[in-house]
Amino acid sequence: MVRLWSIAKLQIGKFSTFGIRRWFTTIGGERSTKVMSFGDGSHFALGLPGTGMGIDAYEPTQVSDLPSDVSFLSAGHYHSLAVTSGGEIWAWGRNEEGQLGRIGRDSNSRSVAKRVEGLENVSVRGAFASGVVSTAIGDDGSLWVWGRSKRGQLGLGEGIVEALVPSKVEALGQEHIVKVSFGWGHVLALSADGKVFGWGYVADGRVGNVGVPLEASPLDSLASGYGEEAAEKKVAEAMRKENNMPIAWEPRLVEELRGVKVEDIACGSDHSLVLCRDGTLLSSGSNVYGQLGRRSNEDLTMSPVDVTGSPVSVAAGLGHSLAICNVESGSNTRRVVSSWGWNRSKQLGRGKPEELPREVEGLDGETPASVSAGRVHSLCVTEKGEAWVWGCGKNGRLGLGSSVDEPEPMLLEDVEGCVLQAAAGFDHSLILVSDCVD
Repeated sequence: MVRLWSIAKLQIGKFSTFGIRRWFTTIGGERSTKVMSFGDGSHFALGLPGTGMGIDAYEPTQVSDLPSDVSFLSAGHYHSLAVTSGGEIWAWGRNEEGQLGRIGRDSNSRSVAKRVEGLENVSVRGAFASGVVSTAIGDDGSLWVWGRSKRGQLGLGEGIVEALVPSKVEALGQEHIVKVSFGWGHVLALSADGKVFGWGYVADGRVGNVGVPLEASPLDSLASGYGEEAAEKKVAEAMRKENNMPIAWEPRLVEELRGVKVEDIACGSDHSLVLCRDGTLLSSGSNVYGQLGRRSNEDLTMSPVDVTGSPVSVAAGLGHSLAICNVESGSNTRRVVSSWGWNRSKQLGRGKPEELPREVEGLDGETPASVSAGRVHSLCVTEKGEAWVWGCGKNGRLGLGSSVDEPEPMLLEDVEGCVLQAAAGFDHSLILVSDCVD
């Protein structure tokens, strides 16, 4: 997931946008943008009507039927969300679990972007998607959820596994939420005053200590040498074994972070990253792929990542992690992307050692503004408004016109305009583009 305040701003206002603001053109006082998608089309997450189920897009293609003032994107596992500057939220893609926020689950219109129903009285400023649940954040900091999850991801109370229409998370009613991040079965939420709340599936301490007994997950028994498809099957097997593991059904304050001000959060499939405002980067959860970024994981609590430099934002994929860091170089400070974890499809963008954070190679001195991590591919937007991609190219998820894996960052060329945000779903990608302005 892309850092909420880095690229889109979303009128929350207190964080840096790395100079992105100058790229927006205006029509009647509003920002003029377009959304483009590429990658796997098997679940209609590309939003390209007429292409048919299973048709992939190997190059960035504009998503039709969206307003011209989209300000923020979120790519779920198999569906997509877009927020407009006017406070609307639009959705398209997989809807078997009701994650599009539409009454009924009509498969014939999933490829068409439509406004989410039930939020007409909410001015939406942020949206975040998982595999089976979607969320919206109102301008008052309220959190709204919809979809279906047996692992407590809705956060609506014990035993509640389905919300057919957007429902307010009352347990966070006194908080001003600015960001939410989803794993396969767990969730973290960040408040404007730096508090972190966790809920859902809690094995391996992936949400930290929220007052629910911690147990080791069957996922820890997996080896990291599997390819993408084999690894997915192994994870699915382990997830079935996890059915009786402890669940936090409502958001709870993460105890390790009580009194600590947090800057950013990111959830991978079964791990979490927490960036504190003092520059400390913590991780928790499964370390089967080295995604925790440290040499050992002796307990189930959040512990520091062995990262070089000062992290400013983080992102997490299925089994790999990314961070933008400020690194001292003589009398100068460079901003770089660091990566660690699973690298079977070259999603780290650099060589070994894979389990420890190291600088991504090949960005040609460009200054990163945001990063996003998919299942086995990675995206980066630079201050110049360029998008760089690397990792698995299967189904065109890199947008480079082929299925070739790329071991180091490649510039996404032939995009007309400046890229404001890039969001990686499991197997598809979205970019938000505006005309460039000096």
